[in-house]
Amino acid sequence: MIRAVNTDKAPEALGPYSQAIISNGQIYISGQLGLDSETNELGDTFEEQCLNIFNNIQSILNAANLDMNRLVKITIYLTDLGNFGQLNQIMAQTFSEPYPARATVEVAKLPKDALVEIDAIGFI
Repeated sequence: MIRAVNTDKAPEALGPYSQAIISNGQIYISGQLGLDSETNELGDTFEEQCLNIFNNIQSILNAANLDMNRLVKITIYLTDLGNFGQLNQIMAQTFSEPYPARATVEVAKLPKDALVEIDAIGFI
């Protein structure tokens, strides 16, 4: 069984996809940009965008009656790997051990000229 998860507490999808999908005991959260959930505007700084993303991921998890401790894998797309150190600081403040597995890659460009995008996989 596949079930879509959507909430108005996180920005709407920018295309024909769901905010998240639940299937076979896992939740797959689509890539989230650093959009403020109320204004739908990108945060001005890398830190603001990261915090917005994690707030949006939390809101999507909440809509599925889950929390951040359920995340087992995240993939982070940065337009500048120079932000890697700051990303690690934000991650340390956002998650507790055991931290989710993670991949971080630099990309040339992201939608809306965002500085960062994060997708996630969790368990139910």
